[in-house]
Amino acid sequence: MADRVTVIGWDGSPLTAAARSALGAATLVAGAAHHLALPEVPPRAERIRLGSVSLAARRITGHRGTAVVLADGDPGFFGVVRTLRAPEFGLEVEVVPAVSSVAAAFARAGMPWDDAQVVVAHRRTLRRAVNVCRAHTKVAVLTSPGAGPAELGLLMEGVHRTFVICEELGTDREQVSVVTSDKAPDHTWRDPNVVIVIGGPAGPVAAGEGGGWIAGRDPAAGPRGWVQPDAEYGEGAVLGEGERDLLRSAQLARLGPRVGDLVWDIGCGSGAFATEAARAGAAVIAVDRDLAACVRSESAARRFGVQVQIVHGSAPHVLENLPEPDVVRVGGGGAAVVTAVADRRPQRIVTHAATRDAAELVGRDLTEHGYLVECALLQSVELDTRAWTETERNVVFLLSGTLPQREAPR
Repeated sequence: MADRVTVIGWDGSPLTAAARSALGAATLVAGAAHHLALPEVPPRAERIRLGSVSLAARRITGHRGTAVVLADGDPGFFGVVRTLRAPEFGLEVEVVPAVSSVAAAFARAGMPWDDAQVVVAHRRTLRRAVNVCRAHTKVAVLTSPGAGPAELGLLMEGVHRTFVICEELGTDREQVSVVTSDKAPDHTWRDPNVVIVIGGPAGPVAAGEGGGWIAGRDPAAGPRGWVQPDAEYGEGAVLGEGERDLLRSAQLARLGPRVGDLVWDIGCGSGAFATEAARAGAAVIAVDRDLAACVRSESAARRFGVQVQIVHGSAPHVLENLPEPDVVRVGGGGAAVVTAVADRRPQRIVTHAATRDAAELVGRDLTEHGYLVECALLQSVELDTRAWTETERNVVFLLSGTLPQREAPR
C-alpha cells in the first residue's frame, strides 16, 4: 500500500529535475487531462483522471507502488495538499510547488497582489465570493464550472467593477481579457480561469515604499474601534436616536457582520452603521428614501475608505430587487419593513423601537416568521465629567431576531 505521495505543481513551465525524477519513478499518476498528457508521464503508469480528490486519495492509499499527483499552480494554496494530508488517508505528502495561479494572474496583469483578497468560488460559495468582491477593491477569484466570470458578473449587478480574466494559464491557449463586470455574462469563458476583480473607491493606502505589513486587507487601516463617535458622522447634524453610537455598538454585536456577508442597512441616515459594518469586512447595501441621507452615507463610506452600495428608494418596495442579505438592520420604516425583511429570511435582523408597544408589535411579527426574538431596554446617560452632571439621557428598545436553521455559514 502507498504511504507516500509526491504532489507536483504545474504552471506551464518545464518541470524541475525533482519533478521529472518523481514522475519517472511513478507507477500511478493522478491529474487533469492536460497533466496526464505531459510527455514525462510514464506510459506504463496507472492513470487517474482527477475529479474528486478524496476518491483519488483512496485509490492512492490502496495502490502498491509509487504515486504522483499533478495539480495546477501551487498545490498547497487552495489545492489538493489539504485533502491528501487528511488523517483518514494516512499519506505522507511531499510537495514540488510551482507558481500559483493567483500569482501568475497578477503577473500577467502587472499588478501587486499582497493587498488582494483571495477567494474560491464554487456553486455553494459563489454568493459569498461575490460579497467579498462587493466589499473589497482588489479580489482574486479562483473559479469553477458554474461559478465563473459570467456568474460573477450577473451577481455583481448594481456594482461596477473591472474583471481581468485569465483563461488556461500556462497553456498554449492562455488568454487574458479585460472587461467590465456587466459585460462578463455576454461571453463564454474557458476553464480553468482566474478572475481579478478590481474597482471601487480606494481605501486607505499602506504607508511606505514596500506597501503594507500583512497580506490582504490591513486590519489596522482607519481609526481603532468597532464604532466611531457620533461626531464623525452626519456632517455636523445631530444623529437621530436610532443611530447613536451605543445603540450601533449593540446592533453590530447582535448582527456580527463578517467577510462574505451581505448586510442591508435600511434607513441608513448618516451612513454610520453601514460604514461600520463595511469596516468589519462585509458587503453593505445602504437604503434610504431621503436623497440627502444617501449623499451623507456615501460621503461617510468614502471618508473611511470602505465600499458601500447606496440605494435611493422607499422600503419595502425598493427591497424587492436587492440580492439576498445575510443580516439586516432596520433603522426606519417600522413594522411593515421588518415584515418585508423577515420574508427574505436573513440569518439575523436588528431594529429598535421607542415604546414598549411598538417593540411588542415588531417582536410578535418576527416570532411569527420563525425568529428567536430578544428585546432589551437600553438606557444611556451622558455626563459632563468636569462637574459630573447629566447632560443627556436616551432610552430605546433594542430588538433582534435570529433564524436558528440559518446560523451555519452559507
